[in-house]
Order: sequence, then C-alpha cells, then structure tokens
Amino acid sequence: MRLGRTGPRETPQRSPGTAAQVRVSRRRSAAARPSLGGTRPSRWPFGRRRLTPPRAAAILGVLASVGALYGLATTPAFVLTRTELPVLRWTTTDALVRAIATPDGANLFQIRTGPIEDRLRALPAVAAARVSVSLPDTLVVEVDEREAILAWGVGESRSLVDREGVVFAVVDAGSGAMAAVPTIVDSRPGSTALTVGSMIDPVELDAARRLGSLTPDTIGSGATSLVTTVNEATGFVVGTVPRSWVAIFGLYTPTLRTPAIIPGQVRLLRSLLAGREARIDKVILADQDRGTYVLKETDAP
Repeated sequence: MRLGRTGPRETPQRSPGTAAQVRVSRRRSAAARPSLGGTRPSRWPFGRRRLTPPRAAAILGVLASVGALYGLATTPAFVLTRTELPVLRWTTTDALVRAIATPDGANLFQIRTGPIEDRLRALPAVAAARVSVSLPDTLVVEVDEREAILAWGVGESRSLVDREGVVFAVVDAGSGAMAAVPTIVDSRPGSTALTVGSMIDPVELDAARRLGSLTPDTIGSGATSLVTTVNEATGFVVGTVPRSWVAIFGLYTPTLRTPAIIPGQVRLLRSLLAGREARIDKVILADQDRGTYVLKETDAP
C-alpha cells in the first residue's frame, strides 16, 4: 500500500537569481551548439560608408595635389639661375656666396631657406638675414649688418663693436667708421687675443659706452677732446687731448662696483674741475660721492 500526502501540492520556491541563471545557462547552451548552416560571418560593427561622388572627387583632388607637388619638385622649369645679393659694408660677396652654398641649377622647390639664413647669421658682421624664393628662377637674399657703437683699440688694431658686444670688423685707424664712434684704447695684455667674433664683457661694454660718450662740455672742461683708456692697474681712465689731466674712474664689477655709479662720478668730476682745471694733474674718483685730485707739480704747495 502506497501512502500519499493529503492537501494541496506545494510548488518549490526559487530564489530571485535562479531564473536569471537559467536564462544565462540556456543562452550559453545555444551558443555552444554548432549552426546547421556553417559558420555565420560576423557583422562589421560600423555601417559601410558609400563612396559618394563628392567623396570620390575629394580623393581625386588629393591625389592630383600630390602629383602636382611631385612634378614641381622634379621639373626643370623652376631651377635656380639667379641669386640677388645685397651690397654690404662689412661682409664681402664671396663670404655671402659661401654661406648660401646653393649652386645654380638647384630646384627652387627643394631649397630650404632656413638653414641658409642660419649660415648667413653666423657671419660676424651679420645681425639678421632673410632668404626667399622668387619664381621662376631667383633666390632673394636680404641682410642687416651690425652697427658699430664703439671702436676698441688694442695696439695698432682697431675693432668695431656692436651694442651686443660683438667684435665684427677690423678697420684702419684712419677709417671713416672710426670717426663716427668713440674709441676705447685697451692696454691690458689679455686684450691682445681680441679678434673678429670675440665678445666684450658686458660690464666692460656698459662702462665703455658710458665713458666713451663723454665730451668736454659734459664735464665742463675746456679741453679740445677726451680719450678713454683701460689698463690692468687702474681700470678705466678718461683724459684730455692734448694731455692736461686724467681722471681715474676705476674697475667695475657685476655687483659690488657696477657701471651704474658712473653718472655720479661724472658729476663729481665736474665739480672738482670747476675753477681749477688748469692746475689739476690727476683726479681719483672712488665712487659717486668720494673723490680727490692731485695738482700739477708747479701748482703744488
């Protein structure tokens, strides 16, 4: 005899995640079954873009441009046959040609102007350079030369110096360029190494510019002209031409004794010369506030 349960049949309860697990399992089972029709090709995730007439025209335009550039770079129609060079004061034509280093016959579209400009700017007297191509056959070169603000004399040599302190040319003592700028006469032994391309120390350049610009009127002197010199022992010295007296301004440094004190020294020199210039042999200017003078031997007490 089989005994059965009385009352309504109980339906087993599933946890909330059971139905989802069953569905995932069925999907995996279906994916594992091979398809009857063979392997189904995967679909490209993006829609295939049609080659429309405008798009085709754009592609053809790009190809045509590339072809045109290649043709310009290889055609013999645009080759260099002429180079326009400026007439300069301190830089020779031969020096320009060597720096340009681009022979006739070169294709204009293959010439790189940047490196040519760099080589031109490397020339001592060149401050700026611009190079451009002018079709159909010309290379145009423009150059700005350095401008002298001082002449630096060492022995019999006279060198021109620009505002950056670059020594860019050597001239004769009687050159017209010498007359247009102040001259600093340097008797220091180390200055014999000064040559074209050298740089004047910035502190010395500042002092030389300030002192070289002095005139007899600036300091209330009756002298015909002034000359500025620099030596190892006393530094910068200003004297009269013809020789009457000298004023020792001294050595300058970047921090402790800068050329910024020179205007004060000039005012002090003017006050010391006033009423006694003819009797003074030497003036020593310690700074802008302290100075003394030495009388000529005939006027000494």
